[in-house]
Amino acid sequence: MSYPTQVADAVETLYSTPGPHPNGLQATAQGLWCLDQETNRLQLMDYADGKVLIDLATESDRGSGVTDDGDTLWIASTYNCKLLRVNRHTGATIAEYPSPDASKTGAHGLEWREGKLWVANPPSATIYQLDPAADCAVIHSFAAPGKRPHGLAWHGDELWCVETNDRAFYCYDPTSGAIRFKLQLPDDAPEPHGMSLWEDHFWYCDADTHLVCRLPVPIIP
Repeated sequence: MSYPTQVADAVETLYSTPGPHPNGLQATAQGLWCLDQETNRLQLMDYADGKVLIDLATESDRGSGVTDDGDTLWIASTYNCKLLRVNRHTGATIAEYPSPDASKTGAHGLEWREGKLWVANPPSATIYQLDPAADCAVIHSFAAPGKRPHGLAWHGDELWCVETNDRAFYCYDPTSGAIRFKLQLPDDAPEPHGMSLWEDHFWYCDADTHLVCRLPVPIIP
């Protein structure tokens, strides 16, 4: 498959996350939500300096993804292969659903759009669209860019997925599942795990160094 590829040249390393193993990010108007896989805490950080604005305990089991539906938060509870809908004020679980096509682990990246939940799942190397109104049944799916898909984010009608092993961001046509563009990180940039998008910039975290980084979304030819 042929698609344009570009190497990112403006990766900013901003600050460290409060937890030692960040694995999920979600950008919101209130700040940047971060889910830590070691502590299972969900923390809202200030964009400017990483200051913790909200700190919640969750029932996640080594979670790897978080997203916001406007009323509640969703967590990919990776090691017990569940998707958790949680109270945004307390972190308490409201409902839980099975992670699609799970194996020893389940979903990683999550993203919400127009009432549907999008999921990046490494065990099946697949990206899914789920319907929360129908017990998170799968309504659409297509192949992920590699064996370790992680963070998801929307930019307009473009769906972006981070592939951690490849250290790259892939842009999808979400209807056909075709890859439109690849943004490759330089060798010296931190590794991407959790990822979100805010003000035309990708925000991502490195689970090993617990660094938060930022880079501009490219213009796709």
